[in-house]
Amino acid sequence: MKRISWLVIGISIFAIVIATIVLIYYYDYYSLISSFIQKVDKFGIKKIYPTIEGGREWFVNMDNPFVDNLFYSTFHRNITRQDDGSWRIGGSAVRLNVITPPGSKLWKNIEITGYAKIVGTISTFANNNNNNDIEDDAESQNYSKDLSWRGRGGRHNSKNPCEGTALIGTIDIDGNVRWQKEIWHTGGYTDARATYNVTDSIFDRWIGWKVVMYNINNDAAVKMESYLDDKNNNNWTKVTDVIDNGGWYARSSDKEFYSAGCDRPKDYIITNGGPIVTFRADGIVLDFKNLSVREIQSPDM
Repeated sequence: MKRISWLVIGISIFAIVIATIVLIYYYDYYSLISSFIQKVDKFGIKKIYPTIEGGREWFVNMDNPFVDNLFYSTFHRNITRQDDGSWRIGGSAVRLNVITPPGSKLWKNIEITGYAKIVGTISTFANNNNNNDIEDDAESQNYSKDLSWRGRGGRHNSKNPCEGTALIGTIDIDGNVRWQKEIWHTGGYTDARATYNVTDSIFDRWIGWKVVMYNINNDAAVKMESYLDDKNNNNWTKVTDVIDNGGWYARSSDKEFYSAGCDRPKDYIITNGGPIVTFRADGIVLDFKNLSVREIQSPDM
């Protein structure tokens, strides 16, 4: 009987040890998986900052982008599916917009991500959209060949100039990056900041472009950052880092700037959110994929 008792005890101890090992293994496994999920988005793209708890996330529908009623193109709506699953769009003024659903918080502290490949350029302005309730074509007449992700504004048109605020993170076809601020549309543009050449030409190759904006100093200033995935391999490098805490002035004359009646100083800091995030491209034909906007947990919070 004693032998049987000791045998039972031994088997029980062995079973407990095995169960503990299994539990530790699965706990570590699921912790690892959970940690990985928290660090990448639904497309498997690395996040710079995590999504804030309860924060809103938007991802393009790669099967049919415009089936999503929160996503629309201002001017050029013709897109074609490519063999690699991406979508091609082109025009002198491409504006792919992500809007805020009724009753939701405005886009403010956000990480905007997208992959793009420039496959052609357009040298003439040819906007066939005459609905100025949506967007004023005057914005698109600079003919620059670039990709610009922007946030913290609403519609950009001459009928509602004060809605047209924006923080704009840009990379152009020659690999130059910059940030620009628009205090109202269109007489509130500032000069560019953080202008650097960070890579070779991005023509005819995939790159990832991220722009991040979040308030700091108890909402008194804004931090802006941009990141480049230069080799299309999900390795992101920070290429700009800008703080606007005042002194970044609109470049228009006082007469022009104050003519809009927006009741803002000429170096207005855009700490407010905005209902629209825009993936903007000027003067190019591009393929795009894996666009996203996320409300982030910023380091200052």
